[in-house]
Amino acid sequence: MSWRTTLPLRGPGGEPVDFIRTINSHGVASLPPVFAHAEGIEITLATRGDPVTVRLRAASEELLIEGAGRPPAAKLREEVRRAVAHVLRLDDDLSDFYALVADDPDLGWVVAGAGRMMRCQSVFEDVVKTICTTNCAWSATVRMVDALVSHLGERAPGAPDDSTRGRTFPDAEAMAAAGADFYRDVVRAGYRGPYLREIARRAVAGELDLEALARDRDMPDEELERRLLALPGVGPYAAAHIMLMLGRYSRLILDSWTRPTFLRVSGMRRAADSTIRRRFRRYGRYSGLAFWLYLTRSWVPDPAGHATS
Repeated sequence: MSWRTTLPLRGPGGEPVDFIRTINSHGVASLPPVFAHAEGIEITLATRGDPVTVRLRAASEELLIEGAGRPPAAKLREEVRRAVAHVLRLDDDLSDFYALVADDPDLGWVVAGAGRMMRCQSVFEDVVKTICTTNCAWSATVRMVDALVSHLGERAPGAPDDSTRGRTFPDAEAMAAAGADFYRDVVRAGYRGPYLREIARRAVAGELDLEALARDRDMPDEELERRLLALPGVGPYAAAHIMLMLGRYSRLILDSWTRPTFLRVSGMRRAADSTIRRRFRRYGRYSGLAFWLYLTRSWVPDPAGHATS
């Protein structure tokens, strides 16, 4: 038995949404509880009741949301639809950005539907995953997130007992309740362990409302950046990455991958951070998004079947 529902692959401004580029928008989008399949992704979503695992794939201008088992009640189905729309940023109006880059030789390709930075179900999850990417190889990030999900995530009905699949990302309560030895010996988070526990503890205690950072659209980027930098384990790179997940696109992610990638794509031999920032200043509040798209165009093959650069 299975069920299906759909969402239009259109943004609020009527702009198209490229599903494949959205799910390949950045590395963190591929971490559990997200898993790739041949046509898209599988994701396990937290709901007001039991978790729900769905498979997502595009069909023409629609997104197909497919689940196994008995069809959910109307309220749960709508909750799943809202969660999927949130994760894929279908509520993010990029029409102004598209108008800005439409005639741009470097970024004109974006208007076919690129530019949506897939996010997590919660800001808490975005923050934790971002901290797990700092100062380490990608394999270490995968190991840490796998451990958090498989040991602390809530299991969806019917999910295997001994698998990371079919589990949600753990909430703050579950992470705060885990001991220091869990972060040291199981997650092997290193110096990040105390930071993750402290963020979770403060969230549970009501001292930290990370979700409010997404709701307050009137907060200036400077203030948002200041608040993020005040979090344990969050430096300039992590703050810029989290801001991108929050739909605040003014900051450039400058790290050990983006700097050399910029040199390779641009053909420049060297460039200071100030030079890179100046190159993308023309995009205003979308500077960070323009920079990221400039670097990652080749991540998805073009319609002719070969990767662009």
